[in-house]
Amino acid sequence: MFEHRGSPSAIPMSTMIPQPNPFGDAFAGAGSGFIRGGLSAYGEKILGSGSDYVQSNISRYFSDPQYYFQVNGQYVRNKLKVLLFPFLHRGHWTRMTEPVGGRLSYKAPIYDINAPDLYIPLMSFGTYVLLAGFSLGLVGRFSPEALSLLVTKGVLSWFVQFLLLKAILYSLRSGEAPLLDVVAYTGYPFTGVCVAILGGILWRYTYYFLLPWMCICTGIFLVKTMKRVLFAEVRSYAKHSKRHHYFMLFIAAAQFPLFFWLGNVIP
Repeated sequence: MFEHRGSPSAIPMSTMIPQPNPFGDAFAGAGSGFIRGGLSAYGEKILGSGSDYVQSNISRYFSDPQYYFQVNGQYVRNKLKVLLFPFLHRGHWTRMTEPVGGRLSYKAPIYDINAPDLYIPLMSFGTYVLLAGFSLGLVGRFSPEALSLLVTKGVLSWFVQFLLLKAILYSLRSGEAPLLDVVAYTGYPFTGVCVAILGGILWRYTYYFLLPWMCICTGIFLVKTMKRVLFAEVRSYAKHSKRHHYFMLFIAAAQFPLFFWLGNVIP
């Protein structure tokens, strides 16, 4: 009565599951390994060259920040003598070198009185703010706003000196001086300003003698020191000697308005 129908024939499993291709896997593995290796090598090359570029430019423009703080008491005393009495400095004005890693490098300030440092400029800047604030307090003009204005005035003066010196270096095409070298040189004038303000605090009329005197001394120091940067190449000196002298005089003359602007705190 009922007709029995048989179940459909089973489908072979070999037709449902694809068989692996040993040759395809081999080529795929080799290809992916080659791509990964190539990308890795290329990436290391790019990163390595980028790192070398960054390090070379940092060393070129910033040098080693720790170098500028390698000072001691003897160096500070001798450097202050050169800053305040540059005409009494009987030694040379060039920096001393030493072989390091197969090349010549400048000695640290602790070993060379002519090396630039950042300790004296930063300490002089802080002392200027304190002395100027104290001078304003003597006449009842001190306030937090006045102190903030002194800091702004000092930073702006330092920045103007920096731009002035960098512009002269670029105009003379005398090579690239490290950035922190220029920062140090343009920060030394705060030492003379501090001496003038301190003299004005002790006796008012002393200020009017000390300020122009410190301008002259700072100008002499900068001219003597900058000559080895600007006149580093004999050919450049011979070709632009007149321009060098004019710019040197301009650097010295620029100290007068900057000093009087910074020192305008004595009543």
